[in-house]
Amino acid sequence: MGDGRLMDEIAERLAARAAALLARPGCWLDEGDKTYLVRASPDRRRKPLLRIDEAAFHALVRAPGLRPLPAGGYALAPAPPRPSPPAPARPGVREGERAVVEGDGRVVMRRANLGESPIAWLASRRGPDGEPWLTPTEAAAGERLREEFQRAGIVGRLTMAWDAGPRTKGGRAAGVDPAERGVDAKARIARALSDVGPGLRDILEHVCLRGTALDAAERTLGIPRRSGKTVLKLALQRLAQHYRMA
Repeated sequence: MGDGRLMDEIAERLAARAAALLARPGCWLDEGDKTYLVRASPDRRRKPLLRIDEAAFHALVRAPGLRPLPAGGYALAPAPPRPSPPAPARPGVREGERAVVEGDGRVVMRRANLGESPIAWLASRRGPDGEPWLTPTEAAAGERLREEFQRAGIVGRLTMAWDAGPRTKGGRAAGVDPAERGVDAKARIARALSDVGPGLRDILEHVCLRGTALDAAERTLGIPRRSGKTVLKLALQRLAQHYRMA
């Protein structure tokens, strides 16, 4: 048995143990320092029931599934229906509708080219049950992050230091001129990715910021084929919470 296969089996077994514990009333999954902790109560001072690594966390996301909690962390959720495989190529120009956020915070549908971003294209796809791959809120959160990236004037860069905060110039508030607006947008991206948390932010960086197709992001990040959508949906749910859309 190869080392990679052995590590996958270990992760699956650890995820199965965590899922069994999370099925108990009151149990939830907390984010630790590069690890995840199964807890039996909201009191973080109590010793966790189990500690799992990122590989096991991704296995939990795939099945049985997780849902983000408003106060942080995750709870067990029913596994979503298995989707049909995505088309191998990037989408081209395709007329349709995508979710956008109005100035008052409402999520509405507007006509758009669904080929302009992976998020818009994925939101137009439907699974075997006829339901869209992404909800309007999930899609709107991903598009908002992409638009912030474009506003920052850094589209095309593959790596960024997201920990830089906003600056002021000449005593004026950040966002006065284009350069300052870019710095402020970068700071907002940093806060959003930080709130999404480790283990999920990488797929947002690839799909929302770099415009990478989902199947290519799966290969780059080492996510099993056809599991990327589940990881992306969970990341977008956390992002929507950050933007107070959910």
